[in-house]
Amino acid sequence: MTVVIFCHSISSCWNHGNAHFLRGVARELLAAGHTVDVHEPANGWSRTNALADGGADALAEGAALVPGLRVHRYGLDGPDLDRALDGADLVLAHEWNEPALIAALGVRRAQGGRFLLFFHDTHHRAVTAPDEIGRFDLDGYDAVLAFGEVLRDVYARRGWGRRVFTWHEAADTALFRPLVRDTETDLVFIGNYGDGERDAELRQFLMEPVATLGIAARVHGVRWPEAARAALAAHGLAYAGWLPNHRAPEAFARARVTVHVPRRPYAETLRGIPTIRVFEALACGIPLVSAPWDDAEGLFPPGSYLAAPDGAVMTAALAGLLADRDQADALARTGLAAIRARHTCAHRVAELIAIVAHLRGAQPSPAPSRPASSSAELSASSPAPHSTELIRTAAS
Repeated sequence: MTVVIFCHSISSCWNHGNAHFLRGVARELLAAGHTVDVHEPANGWSRTNALADGGADALAEGAALVPGLRVHRYGLDGPDLDRALDGADLVLAHEWNEPALIAALGVRRAQGGRFLLFFHDTHHRAVTAPDEIGRFDLDGYDAVLAFGEVLRDVYARRGWGRRVFTWHEAADTALFRPLVRDTETDLVFIGNYGDGERDAELRQFLMEPVATLGIAARVHGVRWPEAARAALAAHGLAYAGWLPNHRAPEAFARARVTVHVPRRPYAETLRGIPTIRVFEALACGIPLVSAPWDDAEGLFPPGSYLAAPDGAVMTAALAGLLADRDQADALARTGLAAIRARHTCAHRVAELIAIVAHLRGAQPSPAPSRPASSSAELSASSPAPHSTELIRTAAS
């Protein structure tokens, strides 16, 4: 199968968490024998900022992470869709694309394109800025892939897309795995500041507990304004700037514990969506304590991480983990086992292939544009664990 991905960037992860997941998905598709082509703007916002922040070396490292991946960059005129879609079996278009491109892909599919076309949403704009998502013309799309059941429900209720599937993010375990390194700090927090979405929460669940305990802590991330960096310093946390995502496992390995502070939309509205940071931390085998977040879909078994409803509980939980190595190790083992059992990019690729097989079987197949072995391969694909959940769709 030839898979074509249109995204803001796969080469840059600067304030662009979807790149983490797409790299892992591309890696697993390639490992399964598929072909993957990615199309991204040559001067996209994330890539431009990464060059300014980390230089060409950081981007070169990112570009080498997935051997065999073909990345095509296009200019202001947009991609050459004739070439990009030639021979495609499956096309994934991420929500961080221009509405004109999303519409053009839908037109190509509606006019007889021989590929399946999926819209992929991994953001909270559907609830925080619905007008922005409403601008996308999804009429020509075969399905929407939403990264949580609650987001799937939003698309279904609003009639965005003919079919909507839940397709969670996951850990790229080729990169995110436990490493053995000398400990350099008690706590590490890896996360971008955001746009006023968790200012108070970062103070309550990160800065104040660190200051109360007097522990060594380091923060990595981008878009932390000067006032926020000053607050970190005042509470005893060292700000270490941008950390390209593929270097995060090293940072986790050199710390004893980490904290997850979800942005307000995920804590209050998009229940059940952990964001990829949780998957990645647990995959690295580091004990995790989370600010309030509702695992409404039961993604993680009890004991995978600790939940702190307020700052006092967060402080106590961190103190307990730092004092009790056995408790910390048990928490890390349970979280790691949960990732390996259900939440790797290999699992998500199996789920994706199951969705493709389901749709190919549910509709008349167009004349094959590739050798017959491609369609036979799709039909023979085994559904992934929990695929019966994934095949619930919105009304056509």
